[in-house]
Amino acid sequence: MRIEPLPLAGAALVRTEPHGDERGHFARLFCQEELRELNGARPIQQVNVSFTRQRGSIRGLHLQYPPKAEDKAIRCLRGRVFDVMVDLRRESPTFGRWHGVELTAQSMDMVYIPRGFAHGFQTLEPDCELLYLHTEFYSPAHEGGFRYDTPNLAIAWPLPVAEVSARDLALPAFQPSTDGIAL
Repeated sequence: MRIEPLPLAGAALVRTEPHGDERGHFARLFCQEELRELNGARPIQQVNVSFTRQRGSIRGLHLQYPPKAEDKAIRCLRGRVFDVMVDLRRESPTFGRWHGVELTAQSMDMVYIPRGFAHGFQTLEPDCELLYLHTEFYSPAHEGGFRYDTPNLAIAWPLPVAEVSARDLALPAFQPSTDGIAL
């Protein structure tokens, strides 16, 4: 695994380095030892998978608030997505900024998203599947999010929006003057 910092403080792209021969390949998908610098050895508490059928669909922007804030490590298992993270940590030098990364099943790369970030993605192909590793258990009482099309975030989604859930459409717009997380 090779860890490359992203432009948002604490976020990283984790490059998988498969080893192969004539039979195929082997790759390390997760290693707590190698990720210790990023997540302070917080253990993975939950593993989830999402499947999205339609190209151009958007999910997010989702998060969990303290005390159930979570680190996430996200990998694309099938298809291709534009994965977006937004830094919501008030004390962060990158507060209110977003960054997007293309994840593909072929690249086997993974994004590491620290606590205090919102996350969302847009499918660039039909039938996309993502694997999520979480450092906290899901807590409905602490879940939240912001609209994918919040004007002051101005996220540059690569495709026209094909589908967004009613739940995600009901999320509020992010307001930097009042929204933010203190960890």
